[in-house]
Amino acid sequence: MKFVDEASIQVIAGDGGNGCVSFRREKYIPFGGPDGGDGGDGGSVFLVGNEHINTLVDFRYQRTYKAQRGESGQGRNRTGKGGEDLYIPVPVGTLAYDTESGDLIGDVVSPGQQLLVARGGFHGIGNARYKSSTNRAPRQFKPGTPGERRELQLELRLLADVGLLGMPNAGKSSLIRKVSAARPKVADYPFTTLQPNLGVVRLESMRSFVIADIPGVIEGAAEGAGLGITFLKHLSRTRLLLHLVDIAPPEGSGEPEEHIRIIASELRRYSTDLATRPRWLVFNKVDLLPADEAQARCKHIVDSMGWDGPYFRISAVSGEGTESLMQAIMVFLEENLPIDSEDETQSEHEES
Repeated sequence: MKFVDEASIQVIAGDGGNGCVSFRREKYIPFGGPDGGDGGDGGSVFLVGNEHINTLVDFRYQRTYKAQRGESGQGRNRTGKGGEDLYIPVPVGTLAYDTESGDLIGDVVSPGQQLLVARGGFHGIGNARYKSSTNRAPRQFKPGTPGERRELQLELRLLADVGLLGMPNAGKSSLIRKVSAARPKVADYPFTTLQPNLGVVRLESMRSFVIADIPGVIEGAAEGAGLGITFLKHLSRTRLLLHLVDIAPPEGSGEPEEHIRIIASELRRYSTDLATRPRWLVFNKVDLLPADEAQARCKHIVDSMGWDGPYFRISAVSGEGTESLMQAIMVFLEENLPIDSEDETQSEHEES
């Protein structure tokens, strides 16, 4: 299935039913009074989190969603039936923006969560409600109010604890395949990852976390080069970034230090918040070098760059070092609380 992480739709809540003007007409009751009933409320429109949906692709084919209107009131003090609410299933992690104002309406972050995006109209009032000692035959009534109509911009941001980033062919897809049941495409050419992939890393009972793999980021990504910039927003919810570095890049493709600086620079240009997120260096493909040489090269890189954060040596293919890396991640996540939901949406791409 094609991965779609943005969509525009129109939602229309139901109008409220009109109030009724009616008078009691029965044999042997010459002074029958007003008996017009109220209308019913219009149905509202809700977005509902559904864990079985992974993309917004269905909204490319159906763009208008309309809830049922309320029925009008009737004589004999009969109230109109309320319109049924409309529930639209969306992937967990969907944000809804008002297209006209640009305001964030809400964020669907859990399965079953309901987000009101268009409120139904209020019911009209029948003439029976206007009866008084001085107005015994009222002909007043109130129509129902219109339901809300909105143009929505839906945006999907994956819910993951850990995000993988790095240059193309750094081994991100190989790592997520090794440590989880996810099966992204792996090949020896750039941009084999064309859409985000999620994998669940299970260490033991009740200890697991979600890891996200996005397309490789290249220099100039902040201006739209490559594919990674399209999906960097999916890292905005993560608590930890794993920066994968090819310790033995192909000749002519640049040195590891250069690759690290490029990624760090693109993160800063995309989002200050994302650039200051905890980030670990993960030197991959150590199986291509003798152990002593791999260790010395990693030490030289971190020393030359003045890197004072955690770093690891792994082979995503053989699995060397991956278990200790996953254990360290689990400890980090257990010791650090999730990002506050209000802070999650503050990180936006600063357009030049």
